[in-house]
Amino acid sequence: MRIESDSLGTKAVESSAYYGIHTQRARENFPVTDRHVDFLLVQNLILVKQACANANAKTGRLSAKKHALIKQACERLLNEFDNFASDLSTPAIQGGAGTSTNMNVNEVIANLALEIGGAKKGSYQLIHPNDDVNMAQSTNDVYPTAGHMTLINRTSDLLAAVAKTAASFLKLADKHRYTIKMGRTQLEDAVPTTFGKEFGAYYHLLMRDYRRIEQAANALLTVPLGGTAIGTSICATPEYCALVVKELRHLSGMPLIQADDLSDAVQNTDSYVNLSAAYKTLACDLIKITNDLRLLGSGPQAGLHELDLPKVQAGSSIMPGKVNPVIPEVVAQVSFQVIGHDAAISLASASGQLELNAFEPVMFDDLFNGALMMTEALATLRVNCLEGLKVNEERCQQMAAHSAGLATALAPYIGYQKAAVLAKEAVATGKTIEKLLSGQISADILQDILKPEKLINPGAYDKAQKVNLR
Repeated sequence: MRIESDSLGTKAVESSAYYGIHTQRARENFPVTDRHVDFLLVQNLILVKQACANANAKTGRLSAKKHALIKQACERLLNEFDNFASDLSTPAIQGGAGTSTNMNVNEVIANLALEIGGAKKGSYQLIHPNDDVNMAQSTNDVYPTAGHMTLINRTSDLLAAVAKTAASFLKLADKHRYTIKMGRTQLEDAVPTTFGKEFGAYYHLLMRDYRRIEQAANALLTVPLGGTAIGTSICATPEYCALVVKELRHLSGMPLIQADDLSDAVQNTDSYVNLSAAYKTLACDLIKITNDLRLLGSGPQAGLHELDLPKVQAGSSIMPGKVNPVIPEVVAQVSFQVIGHDAAISLASASGQLELNAFEPVMFDDLFNGALMMTEALATLRVNCLEGLKVNEERCQQMAAHSAGLATALAPYIGYQKAAVLAKEAVATGKTIEKLLSGQISADILQDILKPEKLINPGAYDKAQKVNLR
């Protein structure tokens, strides 16, 4: 063990550990979750530290020797991250607005730099976690900057998953563009449509989600780096502030922009609420889609059974042969979780006070987890459900033919009142519309009116002529 000290006193730290006293205190103080801070946030924070060291070196505040050691330590941590992952670890939910995570990274970089420089861990004379690694920085500008970068990373993966799932629905829409089925409103028979239109609607819905999420994520390219504690850039030089985001842009490859108003950027978290809202909207849409899939696939004997969902696992421990729609079910449950996250994020953002919001850790954790879960949920929906989904075309045609909803197609020709009587009789007798009208309308005229292309064509009734029933 080695003894380290801070303003509160001393504490023993494992001799082999690259972290220091602040990390040790965080691990003891926040035993609220087994989850650790997202490794991508830690990696991005290391990039931020390297960019800050570069900027401080170029302005002459950080010596060439210290800069070289910090740079080497950052590069090694990024290249060999798995070897240091246990040291680069703090609880995902923590007090202090992310200070524990920032200090954890400062300490690991400093101690690795000391080791590279031939000094003992914890000595801190050659490289100090605060004075050197954290030079011209505050948790309040570096931690959210790394958070923004991580949200962009995670959202990029989510957007790819949304696009692939939307493409699967578009493929199904094209394949079934002429497959007639009954449309339903309020779970009651409405009028005929096609599975092409049904699947096409899901495609357009998901693409709107794509655009909403993309727009919200793009706002995060603006970062508060250089604002230090409360956006006044205290402890940083104007030269450093002008350089640091450029350095980070170069290292990360992201088109990051320094906020025009750093005080605003440090204290306000509306961009997280906006992204969360876009995630929530996607979650709501996925619940709607998966509920539709479950309904349309219900049965197979006593339900709608218009769709055959892929059978991926046995569905009951007591009912032999039962198969459940487990893929839509898991996607819906992920969506429920994301909607819950949105409530937590909204409350955390609203609870910020004065010059800083202390609750960024929970906002980041929920946003990261939401993006990860939905990315994986969309992947399993696409691979394990949509790619093997089959439409029971014969069943769909039979239900459409026997539906009283076809009376709606006749309303422009025979009038609403007569069509309503016809629909009521079809329900009461179980006879098809065609059979009920046999002998009252010429078969040729009736077949023309009930052609599938006319049933789904919005211009079919532009020149509808009244027909007199015999």
